Amino acid sequence: MQVSPIKTDADLASALSEIERFWDAEPDTDEGDRLDVLVTLVEAYERWHHPIPPADPIAAVEFMMEQRGLTRADLEPIIGSGGRVSEVLNRRGALTLPMIRRLSEELRIPAEILIQPYDLQRAA
Repeated sequence: MQVSPIKTDADLASALSEIERFWDAEPDTDEGDRLDVLVTLVEAYERWHHPIPPADPIAAVEFMMEQRGLTRADLEPIIGSGGRVSEVLNRRGALTLPMIRRLSEELRIPAEILIQPYDLQRAA
């Protein structure tokens, strides 16, 4: 089995095409081993050349609200008063550590996402 490093996006496209061809390969076969190696190479190349930035904390909260059918009022026990919820979701106030802990626990959002820095809007 000869496999070459992925050095360019063209190499990446070629590797992805080959992965598609071997996708149903049985484990512990030459084709299955080739698939494993190609997937590992693609993951490494993409992690290095096309990193995915951390999720925006407020976008993550809004996504979970949408997924669970929650309203801003539903966040009051987690974040605080309606005004505080509005302030946070409108990016006029930052999440505090106690809010992050409660959001992580209640909405099952990893704390690693919620502690990421994000832009705040200045009051008009």
